[in-house]
Amino acid sequence: MKAVVVRAGKKFALEEIEKSSPGPGEILLQIHAAGICAADRKIYAGTHPWQLPDPYIPGHEYVGEVVEMGTGAAEASNLSAGDIITAEIIVPCRTCWFCHRGAYHHCDRPQVAVGAWAEYLLLPAGAILHKIPTGLKAQEAVLVEPLACSIHAVNLAQIGLEDTVVIVGLGAIGMGALQAARLRSPRHLIGIDVDRRLLEIARSHGADGVLHANEDDLEGEIHALTEGRGADIYIEVSGATDSVTTGIKLLRKAGRLVVFGVYGQPATIDLNQLSEFKELNIVGGHLSPYTYPLAIEYLAKGWIDAEMMVTDTFNLKDYESAIRAKQDSEAASIKTILIPG
Repeated sequence: MKAVVVRAGKKFALEEIEKSSPGPGEILLQIHAAGICAADRKIYAGTHPWQLPDPYIPGHEYVGEVVEMGTGAAEASNLSAGDIITAEIIVPCRTCWFCHRGAYHHCDRPQVAVGAWAEYLLLPAGAILHKIPTGLKAQEAVLVEPLACSIHAVNLAQIGLEDTVVIVGLGAIGMGALQAARLRSPRHLIGIDVDRRLLEIARSHGADGVLHANEDDLEGEIHALTEGRGADIYIEVSGATDSVTTGIKLLRKAGRLVVFGVYGQPATIDLNQLSEFKELNIVGGHLSPYTYPLAIEYLAKGWIDAEMMVTDTFNLKDYESAIRAKQDSEAASIKTILIPG
């Protein structure tokens, strides 16, 4: 099978490798579509914070067809050949301290169900599987993983009806969070980005207002909306460290900062703003526990505009152009996907 393989943590190449056969409990998936995440781009650029196996096949956003099942997999999963599914990134051990308390996304001994930049993906035994309903196209279902992250970010924000909510970074997770937050009906929902094209899309998909991060008076605009108090909630998904410090500035006293980005460098912040002056609530966001079913439901019901979000489609062999699509595209680029074959 063909696969994009990363060697020595940084050398990407399209290779012909052996297609695996499923062992006990394992499922072989034929990939129909795979997404490119900002994290994948950081891996390509060498600015990611993870220790990757060598070799490594990227791809944690995907949808595919069950083509072969190992012994016991059908009974354990209640799936059959031909079913269209996706799987969560983390394959929890189910025995550690975190798993026993329901926080399986923090498992101490996880496996991972990744490697979808390929024609086939072997899912480990114990993977958390989700069936895709009939009628949801592959190009839509590939959004399940990033949208599940968006929904987790919105859950962490604890949005109320009277809240002024600011979402920064209107890529796939940010745009998903914007649409999911709209379902909570906050008083004000503001989108911030450095791309005017994305701001206009946000305005037409639920934002009450949009601001350019570098050109508009963020503090003045937010204070004008809130009688000088500042925003109640600031969801940071841009991955820019200076956006975290901006969030601390824009939040009201006792406001909530949700940090959900992946960052290429440490941030420097004034701790007195967190404690002495504002007593802020800061919450970190990681993955998407318990939110895949909601993501699938929202997409199936059309509550999330998948057609708007999938802006760039490439063949697997053109993965390098796909990785660069966000910077090279003349149009607004939100989610880029790869189609094997």
